[in-house]
Amino acid sequence: MTARTVMVQGTTSDAGKSTLVAALCRWLVRQEVRVAPFKPQNMALNSAVTGDGGEIGRAQAVQAQAARLAPHTDMNPVLLKPNSDTGAQVIIHGHAIGNMEALEYHTYKNTARVAVLESHRRLSAQYSVVVVEGAGSPAEINLRAGDIANMGFAEAVDCPVILIADIDRGGVFAHLVGTLALLSPSEQARVAGFVINRFRGDLALLQPGLDWLEQQTGKPVIGVLPYLRDLHVEAEDAVPVGISAQRPSLQPSDKTFSHSIKSPRDGDQVAGYPACGGGGGKLRVIVPVLPHISNHTDFDPLRLHPQIEFSFVALGEAIPAADLIILPGSKAVRNDLASLREAGWEAAIQRHLRYGGKLIGICGGLQMLGQSIHDPLGLEGEAGSSTGLGLLELSTTLQAEKQLRNVRGTLMLKGAPVSGYEIHAGVSAGRALQHPAVQLEHGADGAISPDGTISSDGQILATYLHGLFESCAATDALLRWAGLGEAATPDYRARREADLERLADAVEQYLDTAQLRELFALEEMPCAN
Repeated sequence: MTARTVMVQGTTSDAGKSTLVAALCRWLVRQEVRVAPFKPQNMALNSAVTGDGGEIGRAQAVQAQAARLAPHTDMNPVLLKPNSDTGAQVIIHGHAIGNMEALEYHTYKNTARVAVLESHRRLSAQYSVVVVEGAGSPAEINLRAGDIANMGFAEAVDCPVILIADIDRGGVFAHLVGTLALLSPSEQARVAGFVINRFRGDLALLQPGLDWLEQQTGKPVIGVLPYLRDLHVEAEDAVPVGISAQRPSLQPSDKTFSHSIKSPRDGDQVAGYPACGGGGGKLRVIVPVLPHISNHTDFDPLRLHPQIEFSFVALGEAIPAADLIILPGSKAVRNDLASLREAGWEAAIQRHLRYGGKLIGICGGLQMLGQSIHDPLGLEGEAGSSTGLGLLELSTTLQAEKQLRNVRGTLMLKGAPVSGYEIHAGVSAGRALQHPAVQLEHGADGAISPDGTISSDGQILATYLHGLFESCAATDALLRWAGLGEAATPDYRARREADLERLADAVEQYLDTAQLRELFALEEMPCAN
C-alpha cells in the first residue's frame, strides 16, 4: 500500500511549516496512524544524527519524535549547510558529497531530485501517511525551474498542499492570495486549504476576512491557530538573539545559501515541568552568535532554565559580564574564529578567565580553544591553517570523512551520565586530551584544563558532544562547576514531549479535523495497531 502524502507549504519563511508538520504528526499518532515526516530539501545549520548513521535537519528529528519514530536519513534526503553567502556543503541521504556554489547546486538539482524521490518512495512503502514540509515559499519564482522543495515535489508525487501563513507578520490575506496567484493552474488546484498561524485576539473580528478569503479563492480555511504562549519547539535554523529566554524563529529563506540570524518576537518560560534537584540563584551565561553558528539548539535547555540568565550575543554588540561563556559549534570554524577575534571576543575571554569565569567550547568551539586549526582540503572555505585561541594544548585537522554518531557516556565532573551526538570533520590531538571532559562508550572525549594552562584551576571545559545540556545530572554538574550553588535543572526532554502534545491539542481544538480526516484519507486506512 502506498502512503497518503500531504504537504505543508508556507507563504513565507517562518510561517510555521515545521511546527504544523510536527503538530500533524503527533495528532495522526493519536489517530493510531503510522505516519512519517519528510522534507525533500532543507537548508539549515541545526542538524541531528540518525540511527542509520547519517545527518538530517534538526526539525525533521523533532518531527520524527512527534511521530514517535527514530530519525532516519530518508526523512530529509537533501540537507544544505551554508558555509558562505553563496556556498554550502551538500548532504545527500545523510552524507556530505562536497561543497557547491548556489549556481552549481541549481544545476545539480536534477540529481538531487532522484535522491528525494527515492526516499519518498521508501517512506511511502513503510507508512500509511507521509507529512511533507516545504522550504521557504512556493512563490519564489526565481527558483521554480527544477524545484524539488515545494510545488515541484508536490507535482512529482501528485499530493495535496496545505498553505500556512503567519498573521503575526501582518498582511496575511495578501500573503495567501498573492502566493496562490503566483502558482500555475495545476499548482493552484492542489492547494487543499489554508491555515492561519499565530493569531492573537477575538476570532470574530477575523471572521469577515476568512469568509472573503474562501469566496475569493474557492479554498477552505482549515483553521486558525492561536499564538501559543510559552511553547518551545526547537528551531530549524535561525538564532534567537538578545533576550534570555526567547522562542526561536524557524527556517531561513531558501533564496540563497546565506545563513540567517533573526531577532525573536516573544518569550518562552519554563513552568510546571519537573526539576532534577533543589533551589538556586541566577547564573549568567552568554554565547556569541558566530556567522556560521551550528546546532545552537544545544543551548535550548539553558535558555529555558529558570536559574539562568541566558543571552545570545551578536558579534558587534557589547559583550556583557558573565559567569560562563560558551563557544558554540560552527560550519566554518576558521572564518568564525577570525570574526570572533575581530569583534573583540579574544580579549574579552582572556579577561573573563583572569577574573575567574568559566569557559566551555562545544565542537567548533573546542577547536577554537586549541593552538591551531588546519583545513588542508579546503572543506570549510579556502585551504590553510589558523592560529587558535591557545587556551588548550591541542590542534585540529579537518578531514573529508565526518564523524557522525549518537553517543552515551559519563561527564567527568561528578560522574554524571550524559548522552548526545557528534557531528564534526575535525580530528583533534594534543596533551590537553589527556584530561578528558567526557568518557564515552567508544573512548575519551574533550578536555578539562589541567595545571599549566592559563586556567590552572580547571576553568575551561571542551567537548565534541552536542546535546550536552539535555541531561539533568550533567547540566547540574556543569552549572555547579560554573558557580551555581544549588542547581535544579528542569527535565528538558519532558518539556519537549509535553509541548508536542500541546501542539496536537491545538490541532484538535483549532483546526477542522473533519477536513483533515478527509485530506489524510483516514477512513480508508487501517490503524497503527
